[in-house]
Amino acid sequence: MGLLCRAMIGENGGLVLPDTPPGIPFLAESLPSSPMVDTRTDLCGVELATPIVLAAGTCGYVDEMADALDLGRIGAVTTKSITLEPRPGHDPNRILDAKAGMINAIGLANVGLDRFLREKAPLAATVPTRVIGSVAGGSVEEYVTIASSFDALDDIPIIEMNVSCPNTHDGRQACDSPQHLESVVAEVRAAVSRSRLLVKLPPKTDGIVALAEAAVAGGADGLTMTNTLEVMSIDVTTRRSRLSRPRMGYSGTAIHPLVVRLVHDVHVGFARAAGVPIIGLGGVGDWEDAAELILAGATAVGMGTALYADPRSPNRVLAGLERWARSQGCASISELVGAYKES
Repeated sequence: MGLLCRAMIGENGGLVLPDTPPGIPFLAESLPSSPMVDTRTDLCGVELATPIVLAAGTCGYVDEMADALDLGRIGAVTTKSITLEPRPGHDPNRILDAKAGMINAIGLANVGLDRFLREKAPLAATVPTRVIGSVAGGSVEEYVTIASSFDALDDIPIIEMNVSCPNTHDGRQACDSPQHLESVVAEVRAAVSRSRLLVKLPPKTDGIVALAEAAVAGGADGLTMTNTLEVMSIDVTTRRSRLSRPRMGYSGTAIHPLVVRLVHDVHVGFARAAGVPIIGLGGVGDWEDAAELILAGATAVGMGTALYADPRSPNRVLAGLERWARSQGCASISELVGAYKES
């Protein structure tokens, strides 16, 4: 049975919570955790209260998830990917329940830079968590313009470059080669003097270490791994795409083992020695998924698709991580980053 998308962000940005099915506990805040475990996480020199990061495009713009979560227990909220001009996104249908996750063709729908700066960015000062600003564009110049605007904001200390979206025709051009990616990141880095810079990579099964090295060579302070997997889904009756475009992004449980491997490969092959932090993002639904990514080398753990099924799931994940760290004899979760044993 596929992932049931039981919670959505409404038209005005508010969180629409589902009814709780009988017999399924929904108030995860009541789960016990260990206050003895230090959950603080250093991400590119920015202290997060916990290693849990809500992923771009899954939690509204800034404060919408406060309807469901104590944001003080979340390390960071990532904004929608903001483009220079408003984008309505692709025509419906844009989300599809899949057997082990979710398929989407949203198309980076967002209010555009001007409206974001006017209406959404000021909210970053009102939430008890860090805010990561996600930027996207159809050209290097657009990335530079948006990133430089974000860099001027006191309450968005980290910028994430979304150079790996599979739902637009130009969403992954920057990742065509390590050389191209390095040059794009370098131009953005030159325009960003205050904020830390993350680069969100695609789930490439070959050459991922080279892409990671190129992003850092261009000036990235850290990496987000990974974006959704580019897939197709065909209606066998109509013989047409099930969504409004032929290629889409696949996320959720099924991609988790792949992302664990990619995070491990980058951590061992480059990031560990270079001191580059990674946000591990892909298929995290429970604390064990998150723990796997941490052991593989992730400094922080992103959650996205799980929020559609249960917007309070990060509470349970964090509580589980605290108990796990304690059971491992660790005073902090960060002690377990990259602690996977090869044999």
